[in-house]
Amino acid sequence: MTLELLQNGHRVTLFNRGKTQDQLPADVERLHGDRSDPASLAEALSRRSFDVVIDMALYNGEDAQTITGLLEDRVGQYIFLSTGQVYLVHQAVIRPFAEEASEQPLMSAPFLNTRDYDEWLYGMEKSQAEEILMGAWQARGFPVTILRLHMVNSERDHFHRIYNYLLRLQDGGPILLPLGNHLRLRHIYAADVVRAILRVIDTGLGKGRVYNLSQDETISIEDFLASLARIAGHSLQLAYVPRTVLDRFHLLPDCSPFSDTWMSELDNRQSKVELGMQYTPLPIYLQSLVEYFTSHQLPVPEGYQRRKDEIRLAQEI
Repeated sequence: MTLELLQNGHRVTLFNRGKTQDQLPADVERLHGDRSDPASLAEALSRRSFDVVIDMALYNGEDAQTITGLLEDRVGQYIFLSTGQVYLVHQAVIRPFAEEASEQPLMSAPFLNTRDYDEWLYGMEKSQAEEILMGAWQARGFPVTILRLHMVNSERDHFHRIYNYLLRLQDGGPILLPLGNHLRLRHIYAADVVRAILRVIDTGLGKGRVYNLSQDETISIEDFLASLARIAGHSLQLAYVPRTVLDRFHLLPDCSPFSDTWMSELDNRQSKVELGMQYTPLPIYLQSLVEYFTSHQLPVPEGYQRRKDEIRLAQEI
């Protein structure tokens, strides 16, 4: 994102905790602090003003309250990268989710100390952050634009999801999928997210609005894997295993990152109409990802390290 902003003529200031060294150009200004500590964040911003703020790490209502207070009358446009998970904590929503589906009643919390609870809490806290931001827009004209994303597929995905699938295709063994119905896939290519952000910045559109960002295609996991195998030039073998067995051996989500039971599916029509967005076709961006992964020396991701256990389980079922 930073490099694309620089290439489009923008001056960039980066704010983070400063714990990880980056490889960005020296002319990128760096501010360090802890956004969860209001005093630390206020000191880092130092009463400065910004044409645009792109917030990629806002996770709860408390931090949303802090940032709206600090940036009051000091930002021209505030772009919040939210998540399709906000739909999954509302009742009676219909796939693909349109923006107004987030107005449905909220669901009750699942059992504590479960993965379902953790996922529910993430969606709830993102929803609370959105509510604070939109409340600031309605009360004081705080210039927020909310972009809701689902799973972002990227050359630099630190979860290595598509790369994990590609490694399994390359070794010739079966890909393990949970037995039963799967949610259909409708993801987003990282380059399209960048284009949407630049579109909002360059036009000033979208203040007080929420937009889903999503590829056009909705596809089954089997069809997705078949497309990936075809592009990569490998044969596809699938082995279906009961989800309870995969969970017992702690093979999910590593063996199939796109078999999650907490996955949203976003309707992107509003972003097309109001922002003029066009989305990269899935086969085209898959081709780009495969070319990148096969032409770069990448470390073996953690999710592939138990591959022998997957193959052994497939032989036993």
